[in-house]
Formats: sequence, structure tokens, C-alpha cells
Amino acid sequence: MKRIEQIAVIFIAAALAIPSYWFFWNLAGGGGYNKRIKPITNQDQNYSKPLTKETKDLLGL
Repeated sequence: MKRIEQIAVIFIAAALAIPSYWFFWNLAGGGGYNKRIKPITNQDQNYSKPLTKETKDLLGL
């Protein structure tokens, strides 16, 4: 009898967990990988510019 109760508890837990999981992701907007927007990066700004005399004076170098 104890074994049947354990199996029933597992089914009840699954019956409660699956709808709540589905409802949470619907409220969160899905969260799918395909729906994500890739940020636009400017390739020209991905390098460091050499320091000039003026910038070295401003930084105290």
C-alpha cells in the first residue's frame, strides 16, 4: 500500500509541476533561443586607439 501512495504522490507532483512550468514560461515570454535579438556591434570600435601626446598629458603618463 505504501508503494501505491508513493507512485500517486509522484503523479500528483508531476500534474502540478507541468502546468505551472508551462504557465511560468508563457508569462516570461517564452525565453526561446530563436527569439533573442543579437546586439549590433560596430566593428570599427573593437580596437584600441594609440595614445597621443595630448592624451598622455591628460592621463599623467
